[in-house]
This record gives sequence, structure tokens and C-alpha cells, in this order.
Amino acid sequence: MTIASLIDTVIAATRDNAQWAAPIVFLVAFAESFALLALLVPGWAILIGIGALIGASGIDFWPVWAAAASGAALGDWISYWVGHHFKDRATRWWPLSRHPAMVERGRAFFQRFGAWSVFIGRFFGPLRAVVPLIAGIFGMRQWSFQLANITSALLWAFVLLAPVAAVLRQFM
Repeated sequence: MTIASLIDTVIAATRDNAQWAAPIVFLVAFAESFALLALLVPGWAILIGIGALIGASGIDFWPVWAAAASGAALGDWISYWVGHHFKDRATRWWPLSRHPAMVERGRAFFQRFGAWSVFIGRFFGPLRAVVPLIAGIFGMRQWSFQLANITSALLWAFVLLAPVAAVLRQFM
């Protein structure tokens, strides 16, 4: 299965089963945000496609947005927990063990921006996959992490879903 066919399959499944849109989006956003899956799942492309589907089909935006934000926040929280629990051992697992430069970029980014790295990192591909893990490894305070995690998840979900949905609703 190619990445393009995966994207098409998930969007088609959502179109054909609109009542499952929120759970599907939750799983996609979780996979896009969880450190060990984020490099394998083209979640941003799927979510933009589902945003178009929302605009074209009349699927209710707010439950899907809440599901995307919740899935993203949970994926980052579990990544943080893994880093906090396993410390540097977590960087020896696949796929991180194969991409030490990505881990190093995440570490440098976290050291430079602190709590803001969690917020900013959500919006940048490979950083999204490692910054929460690195935050856990470095022992970032839980409340600081969660504040950045939840607020960025809410905004990230909106940015991916709303623009295309709003434009298409104007023309439908």
C-alpha cells in the first residue's frame, strides 16, 4: 500500500461512514502525534482531506475538530510519558534509532525553546514526532508540557480541518 492509497482509503472510509468521522480522525491525529507512529502515518494530509470532506458533505465540524485535538494531545502525552519513563533508552528504539540526527534536532530545539518547543514543534513535521519524547526525557514539568500540548493540539486541529471545510461550505 502506498502513502497515496492510504490517504485515499482513510478519506473514502470517512466519506462512506460519516458517523465514524470523529473516531477515525481521533485515531489519525493520535498516530500523527505519537512518536513511534508519526513517521509512518501521513496524518496531516488525511486531516486536510477530511477537512475538505467536512466542507463538501455536511459532516459536523466541531465533533471532528474535538476528536482531532484530543487524539493529537493524547499522542503527545503518551510520547512524553514514554520519554519520561524510559529516558535515553527510548532513543534506541526504531524508528528513532535509525534517525539519530532527528533526535538531535529535537533535543536542540527543545533546549533552545523549552516549553514553547512543544507548542511550535506540533506544526513542523519531524519535530512533531520527537519533541514530546525529548521533553519527557529531559524531565519537563508535567503542567508546562500539558499546557503547551493541549493548546497546540486545539490550534493544530483547527488549522488542518477548518480552512478547506469553510471554503467548500461557501460553495456547496
